[in-house]
Formats: sequence, C-alpha cells, structure tokens
Amino acid sequence: AMSSRHLRAFDAFAKPVEGTRTRTVAGGAITALSYAAAGVLFLCQVYLYVVGETRHSLTLAESVSTEYLGAAGWVPLDGGRGKYAAGRTANDEAEHRRLKRIPLELHVTFPHIKCADLDFGHDGALKSDAMFIKAHGLNAFRTTPPTRREFETALGMEPGTFDPRRHKTSDGCTVKGKIQVPRVGGSLSVTVSRKAWQRATAFLTFGMGPGGMDGGNSPHLPNCTHYIHSISFGKPFPLSHNPLVDSSHIITNESGVALNNIVAKLVPTEYVRSFLMGGTMQTYQASVTQHIVQPQTLAAQRSGMLPGLAVAYDFSPLAVKHVEARDGFLVFLGSLVSIVGGVFVTVGLVTGCLVDSAKAVAKKVD
Repeated sequence: AMSSRHLRAFDAFAKPVEGTRTRTVAGGAITALSYAAAGVLFLCQVYLYVVGETRHSLTLAESVSTEYLGAAGWVPLDGGRGKYAAGRTANDEAEHRRLKRIPLELHVTFPHIKCADLDFGHDGALKSDAMFIKAHGLNAFRTTPPTRREFETALGMEPGTFDPRRHKTSDGCTVKGKIQVPRVGGSLSVTVSRKAWQRATAFLTFGMGPGGMDGGNSPHLPNCTHYIHSISFGKPFPLSHNPLVDSSHIITNESGVALNNIVAKLVPTEYVRSFLMGGTMQTYQASVTQHIVQPQTLAAQRSGMLPGLAVAYDFSPLAVKHVEARDGFLVFLGSLVSIVGGVFVTVGLVTGCLVDSAKAVAKKVD
C-alpha cells in the first residue's frame, strides 16, 4: 500500500474530477484546431519520410585509361592492342563498359543543306575520308531527308503548316545516330562537306565551277540554319535539363554562312535512387557555352573549319553524387511523437497564457 501511494505521486497524467472543468465553445474550437494542425504535420512528416531527400556531395572523378584511333580502329592504351575480350564484339555493351566508353547520341536537322553536301566526324575522323566509318561502323550516323515534322520544328513553323508547294524536305538533311566514345575530351562536327564548300566559294569568287552546292546552275552559299533535337552523353540526368535538347540556331546574317561553335563541360554524376525506384545511375550533367563564328572571321583567320555545327566536349575532374536518402525509422517515430505532443503542449501553454491574462485584466477592471 505504501509503495502504491509513492507510485501515484509520480503520476503526471492525473485527470480532474468529472464536472470540475468547464467545457466551452472556445476550448472546443482550440482543440479542433490543435487536432487539425497535428494531423497536417503528421501527414507532412509521413510524406517526407516516404519521399526522402536528395543529398549532394562532390568528389574527384574516377581516372580511366583511354584509347586512340589507329589505322585499324580504336586501340586501347592499357596494353590490349585493340583486341576485344574473348566472345565480345565492338558493339557489345559490356565491352563498352569495360573500355570505359559512353554513348554519344546525335539528332540534328539542317533544313537548307542536302545530305550529299553534309559531312560529319568525331575527333577528326570524317565520313568523307572513311575514318569515321572505320572507327564507329557504317550505320552509326544516318543521313536522311527530314520528315515534315522535323522540317517544321527546324524552321519554327506551327505543326501542320508544311506546304509542299513552298517547301521541299529533299533540300534538307537530318543526321541521327549513336556512337560509343572514350571518356576523354573530344569533338563532334556536322558541317558542309569540303567539296561542296569549295564548289560554292569557287563559283561565287571566280565565276567558275559547276555551280551551287548541289552542282546545279544556281550558285549559292549554304544556309547553315539548323535545329538540335538532342545531343546527349550517356544516360540523361533526370534532375536537370540538358541544354543540348530542342535548341534552335537560325543564322541571320546575309549570306547564311556561319559556324555554331559549342563547348560542353561534362560533369560525371552518380545518382543513387531510393528504395522505391532502386538502382544507381551513372550520368553526366552538361554545362554549355556557345558562340557563332561569322564567315568574315572564318575567312580572315584562314581557318580549316567549315560552316555548320561543331561541338567540343571535355570531362570535369570533379564528380557529383546525388543520393536519395531518408532518416531511420526510429528518427521518424521520434519526429511524429514530437510533432503530435508538441502541438498540444504549445496550444495548451498559449491558451493558458491567454486565459490567465484575461483573468488578470478582468480583476483590474473590477
């Protein structure tokens, strides 16, 4: 009996005798408000626990051995002498991972230059000299006349406004495809072919030669307006926008000749997904700068560059890691208890202060 009395002395949840506490409308409203606030905070805490948060960190990027383009194709610098592992081919995705390669995807439309007058290349290996085909295969990049939708997009036309009496998709070209490239800096180009450029400039300069870009009787310089549907390196990073997607480049100078020079800095990014999505994704974020090289500059510098599109890319020595994480269950449980209990304690304290203040004021008035 003595121990029971001592134990009752520690009871912090003593209830008043029924009828000794007056129930009021204001008290009911305050209680309802407390329940609503506690419920909202409870749901918010559950949502934050399920969704988690993204934590960022910065580290040094992984160092990798690379390859060089020899007469027989890509040759690893790690002693492999260009030979692929047993049972694997150059198109094997596992082999590309072993050689530290990443996919480079290109989709660009030139609405005013025919496919016969376009050339493309990677790291100096051009389609016109067959080095590109030797390095990446015959069908790595495909050139086709643009579809009507691609043509409309490239010229900023409203969908469905293509008029075959005024426009000809055969006068343009779309370059699309994917190649595997080493994880080192490089360059990608889609330009007017050297032969087509020489034909056009020779006729316009000296009045001699077969004529225009397509060998016809109407000499003209190439209009290098183009539309970049997408240029991507590796898998797209879902938390940021790729600046090399849906990018229009309309050349506004009188001749229509220009070189769109793009420099892309690629930041290796590791994205660790939550347990709801699962998996780790190795991606790249791109920081892009660009400028238009006008024909006067190309001519004054006697540059070997041709009008069109040139992309130079390099990899940052720093890597970013994004981790979707959440607190432990005990931390989550403690937060819930703190929120629910804290709401009622806070409301009780504020209500008590207001009631005591009202009583004090009433006594002074009396």
